[in-house]
Amino acid sequence: MKTLVSSNLASAERLGLESFDGDPIELRWNSSEDELQGIIKAAYRQVLGNDYVMEAERLTSAESLLRQGNLTVRGFVRAIAKSDLYKEKFFYPNSNQRFVELNFKHLLGRPPYDEDEWAYHTRLCEEEGVDAEIDSYLDSEEYVSKFGEDIVPYYTGFQVGLGARTTNFTRMFKLYRGYGNSDRAQVGGKEPRLTWEIAKNEASSIVMPSTSTEEGSARTPQTAFGGLGNQSARMYRVEVSGQVGRQIRPVIRYSNNAYLVPYDQLSQRLQQIVRQGGKIVSVRPA
Repeated sequence: MKTLVSSNLASAERLGLESFDGDPIELRWNSSEDELQGIIKAAYRQVLGNDYVMEAERLTSAESLLRQGNLTVRGFVRAIAKSDLYKEKFFYPNSNQRFVELNFKHLLGRPPYDEDEWAYHTRLCEEEGVDAEIDSYLDSEEYVSKFGEDIVPYYTGFQVGLGARTTNFTRMFKLYRGYGNSDRAQVGGKEPRLTWEIAKNEASSIVMPSTSTEEGSARTPQTAFGGLGNQSARMYRVEVSGQVGRQIRPVIRYSNNAYLVPYDQLSQRLQQIVRQGGKIVSVRPA
């Protein structure tokens, strides 16, 4: 299997793929304390979506069991994913749909394949609870074949191999754009990212991440890779931050800070947002 890393794509730096150069992180029988600490750090970073972990929040008992050889990496990952810390960050604040897509990302390193898979896990979460939902990933054949007992999960959604799906690659960009942000600090907020793509079984456009100008203000991405063609190009997704004043009524409300706007109303809507004190983070085909 070949990984689609920065050396393989001319636009890799703009797409945020540099973080994927390197080998999987594995716990070995002779791992040093420094290597163990690296494994613990990588597990927190992966399972918690690159969110900051305070010293008081660390699972010291699980870390100790891992150090003593009484817990595997898979067991340590399970402990993090079932912890109150994980639930407070990702379960309680989010819809079940957003929680499920984050579980796929954090524990299997990929987005959901299709609507059936997404619906199954959403239903499992609702009917059997969070712990059963977490166990369904960690006890799956896919997890064991990818990571086994001793490898920290990592993002596999950018890998190209036999039977790989194009939608898997493009959807991964909806969930991950590099280590520059965390899963709790994204413009999309608490809403699921993949609802439309999965429901329609379509691949979304890959849009360059927003960058900052010298003045520090957000700049609208100008380039998209791939796409759905003319039909989706008629609707644009406008991401907004810092909006004040009266709320602008969108044609379709996507989230607290994202709107779907028809092309023929785009210019007028952007002017409205600016007049109301909002900052346009990005504009891209929906």
